[in-house]
Amino acid sequence: MHDLLITGAEVADGTGAPLRHTDVAVADGQVVAMGDLKGEAAARTVDADGLVLAPGFVDIHTHYDAQITWDPIASPSTSLGVTTVVSGNCGFGIAPCRPEHRDLVARNLSQVEGMPIEALRAGIRWEYESFPEYLDMLERVGIVPNMAVLAGHSVTRTYVMGEEASLREARDDEIETMRSLVAEALDAGAIGFASSDSHNHFGDDGLPMPSRLATREEWDILVGTLAEADHGVFQIASGPDIQVPDMERWADMTKRPVFWSALLHIPAIPDRARNMLDQASEARERGHRVFAQVTGQPVSMEFTLENAYLMGSHDAWHPLVGAGSEKIAKAIADPSFREDFRAGLVAPKPQKIFYGDWSRVQVAEASSCGNRGLEGETIGSVAGRKGVDAIDFFFDLALEEGLKTVFVAQVQNFDEEAVEEMIKHPASVLALSDAGAHLSFLCDAGYGLYLLSRWVREKESLTLEDAIRQLTSDQADHYGIVGRGRVREGDFADLFLFDPATVGISKPRRAFDLPGGASRLVRDPIGVHGVWVNGTRVWDGTAYCTDGARPGHVLREFAAA
Repeated sequence: MHDLLITGAEVADGTGAPLRHTDVAVADGQVVAMGDLKGEAAARTVDADGLVLAPGFVDIHTHYDAQITWDPIASPSTSLGVTTVVSGNCGFGIAPCRPEHRDLVARNLSQVEGMPIEALRAGIRWEYESFPEYLDMLERVGIVPNMAVLAGHSVTRTYVMGEEASLREARDDEIETMRSLVAEALDAGAIGFASSDSHNHFGDDGLPMPSRLATREEWDILVGTLAEADHGVFQIASGPDIQVPDMERWADMTKRPVFWSALLHIPAIPDRARNMLDQASEARERGHRVFAQVTGQPVSMEFTLENAYLMGSHDAWHPLVGAGSEKIAKAIADPSFREDFRAGLVAPKPQKIFYGDWSRVQVAEASSCGNRGLEGETIGSVAGRKGVDAIDFFFDLALEEGLKTVFVAQVQNFDEEAVEEMIKHPASVLALSDAGAHLSFLCDAGYGLYLLSRWVREKESLTLEDAIRQLTSDQADHYGIVGRGRVREGDFADLFLFDPATVGISKPRRAFDLPGGASRLVRDPIGVHGVWVNGTRVWDGTAYCTDGARPGHVLREFAAA
């Protein structure tokens, strides 16, 4: 008897092959038969008439390192079709970590990834010190999705250097200790190594995240551990000092794939993405695997001026990162600050998120009753109607409401012609959900559902079969994740059942479900009828349905990607 029989599905098997009308049988967590299986016995049968059955999404860019320790479901990703996540991206993990560094690691995460510090302090299970012990803990407590973890540069640097990790270059002996820790993590089952040189990545007190203090020698030595391992990828959040030729050199040095993020279309620098992708293609033609992580979604951020992540890369605003409400209010009331901020808005800068298009910044939530009528209007339109400068109106409104006004800004990736070129480029891979991070101001965890609704159904720019391939087997193959990303006999039964006529993603909503009652933004699936991880149903179309089961595997063994 089979454990599960899904009948009458249109199967998109993850390879890009045409849809196939067939039944699928599952036993012991694997797909065991496909074809006409009428009459075969199963503990549970699901009628999939009119629905598409696909592999669960493989999300290669998440930050669930902390959340997974209190939320084994990794919500909302598992409801959004994701069955395998790769965490530890950008080097911002939580292992290894000495007991005396726990609060420092949490404070860095709170700042760089927009996570409420109260939730991190209340929620993280610190039942480990080393990276191998972290993986052991996840296996012991159980998880719902499958999870692979990257060894992280910043957290490893903090383990070795403590508070000084964000203040100075490392000594030779410290680099050697870091190298041994990364090698230990790879031996224990890390899927690769991750780092960041992004000038948007600030930690506690507005200091740069530790990896940004690394020299080229330090990067070369740590990335070089991949050459000694039998598997692994290198992922980096690149900044202006790390360009495609650097990534190609690392790919050549290690013979491993290199992925950089995030590559987004920036209106003020319209040719940047195309040029970088073309450079990556040229590197690949020379036999060096270099890829950009891209997304089909526009990037929108919800924020208040108490925590304005999108402003952090502005020269005028940077001193205010983590400064507190009183200092921020004093600064933005100062006419000289406003002039400095205004002057810096228009200067092209690759790491800059916001360029001052006030027609794309809305008042999402006014904190005072008298301003509720502004909700849904843009700063540009209101300022124009009032005959005032947009920057002055923006700051004055925030000051009037004690910096509690909630704004939402559409900042990058909204030029769909450019985005289409990016998601179809051979040197790109679909990613950038950032799930588990930036909880205070965005939720892009549904990037796969957005791709299916916008780019497949509405715009018809991608076929359904190719879109599924780009979300599943492509990522699994790039990262050496074996037995996942396809609906195929003998592979793990990570499955996603959906209605192609309705599949999509809701608008963000605020949920107060973090440890200690802190809030985050989440999104809900539309048209998703079921998600299975290793043959166990975890989402039934309306709710999580694990009944305490934690079927996910902590992935430790990989093909030589």
